[in-house]
Amino acid sequence: MWDVFLSYSRSDVERVRPLARALRGGGLRVFTDETGVASFAGISDTIRRELARSKALLAYYSAGYPEREACQWELTTAYLAGLGEGDPRRRVMVVNPERGTGHIHPVELRDARHVSDDDLATLVEDVRVHVGGLDGPLPVHELGVRRRRPPGAPHPPPHPHPELLGRLSELWQVHSALHAHAAPLVTGRAAAHAVQIRGMAGIGKTALAQEYALRFEAAYPGGVFWLDGEAYDESLRLLGIAEPYEHFEAVGEPFLWIVDDVPAGRLPAGEIVGMRAPHPLGHTLFTLRSRAYDGIGTAVDLGPLDPPHARVLVGGDDALAEALDGHALALALLRRAIDAGHRADALYDRLHARGGSLLDTLAGEGVTAALVRDVDTRDAADALRCAAALHPLPLTVEDAEQVLAAADRVPRAVTRRRADNGIAELRVRGLLAPVPDGGWQLHSVTLHAWHHHDPAPARTEALRRAALRTLCARRDPVTLAFPGSRREAPMAAPSESERMAAFDIQVELVTRIGVQELAPGTGSLREALTSLKSLIDFTRATLHTYSIGLEPGSPGGTSTVQSLAYDLINDVIRPFTSTWHPRLAAYEARCPTDTAPLDHETAWPEADAMRAELSALQGPLRTIAGRLGGISGADFGVATGA
Repeated sequence: MWDVFLSYSRSDVERVRPLARALRGGGLRVFTDETGVASFAGISDTIRRELARSKALLAYYSAGYPEREACQWELTTAYLAGLGEGDPRRRVMVVNPERGTGHIHPVELRDARHVSDDDLATLVEDVRVHVGGLDGPLPVHELGVRRRRPPGAPHPPPHPHPELLGRLSELWQVHSALHAHAAPLVTGRAAAHAVQIRGMAGIGKTALAQEYALRFEAAYPGGVFWLDGEAYDESLRLLGIAEPYEHFEAVGEPFLWIVDDVPAGRLPAGEIVGMRAPHPLGHTLFTLRSRAYDGIGTAVDLGPLDPPHARVLVGGDDALAEALDGHALALALLRRAIDAGHRADALYDRLHARGGSLLDTLAGEGVTAALVRDVDTRDAADALRCAAALHPLPLTVEDAEQVLAAADRVPRAVTRRRADNGIAELRVRGLLAPVPDGGWQLHSVTLHAWHHHDPAPARTEALRRAALRTLCARRDPVTLAFPGSRREAPMAAPSESERMAAFDIQVELVTRIGVQELAPGTGSLREALTSLKSLIDFTRATLHTYSIGLEPGSPGGTSTVQSLAYDLINDVIRPFTSTWHPRLAAYEARCPTDTAPLDHETAWPEADAMRAELSALQGPLRTIAGRLGGISGADFGVATGA
């Protein structure tokens, strides 16, 4: 049996080795995983077995620790083992090498005493004393065996993986929000608040709530109660508790009160507040699509799964992962089909085919209708049609206003009101998501559902044509009218695909912060880094879309999309981001909990140097943008440079 299971990020291995040697030198039996765990793998059987043979877990909780999924699963397992024994901190110790505690989850560990690795002798003695008071190894539960559906719960989206793939951070957010009052010194909360999991239909809200109830049930000895928000009164009756307050007063134990699928936008806030737990000992968790109820509790917004996790769920197929855009239900359905032997390329074609929805076919029921059930007014439907016509471009109020005015031949003042109303309705119902540069984005799965359930397809076609007329009216046949100089640029692209790729990258490049001036003392350096990193991802995705390779050099000295993209990624952006990202990340990790991140960034001694190098990027970025214009035929007033 091990005294200590040492959990750490692979990026911290050199910092952890002296700690491991000191622990072993102090007579403690220490398990360390020297092989590493593959990304997205959760906990291997070996790691789970060794955890079950260890008295306690010692987490080296650096700023990078939360980024390692395997580390977080190790911590979760030990935390839940202690929770089952009555104290979640009983089986977990934390070494915090950072100055602040904001990176530590769950909140109970943030409020615990943290040992330091500055004085290894004291640390070893603290660990020896702690494990000396423990009887036996960690009581590790096999959650895969215990997985079940809570009584009264509607059928949740199918689980595609034995672990909660890609949702661990949100799981901790839910728990920390429900128990923020347990650490009042670090959260400022003295009483429990309701928590709401928000997100579009099918994104995984019910699955997350179910997973939380199953994993953390030991925190609620008074029971876990699951109610249907669409039929709340009937669910309450089925519980068989005549006087809820008196019942929970007599039980005298904390309990979890989950209200799933609260009707979005169809109930006043007061009625939803009335669905909260009927006793102060209750912890209330809502799941809902609407963003209109900020006042009823702490929000945990559930967005699409990130691309790496999405690719894992569909067997590594990039096209399917991109088409489904991280939508949990759709990904799970497609993964089920792949596991049953269907080819990914055939599924991709069927997903975009006319006729019945592939998602409905795979689910065996009409799941797509529920995705757009909240589009129940004329303004919301027309705003969604405008968004669909422009997809994948973002929609703005001005876009919708112009399209509606062109289609209906009415004054812009009228369509402005309708566009405002429609976009607002879609936004609060989780059907449009904001994009960083302004406007609103329609999710690809919502678009798929709307294609199959649009009650007025003729209206959709009229708005699609109006949208095309509106877009074409903004274009010059040869050049685009942008502020600055205009010139006639020759069409130098050897193919239409390359010309289109050059134009897409050019448009993205000239709107980025590296080309636009970031004045001293303004903006955020972190946002600048993120913008440049996303430009790399966008460039690669664009080349992939048009089946263009990424190649260095240019035959005969002539610039090509391949060579310009290679220069942009490898010669301009990557040297800057590889230098400044680790420096800025290391400084951000030391941000005090009572200091705003932007204020902390402003005080960085290296901020001026980074801004100077960021400003120096404008020259080569403008040069590449101009040369792309020589291929695309579009001019944005950006000089080509030498």
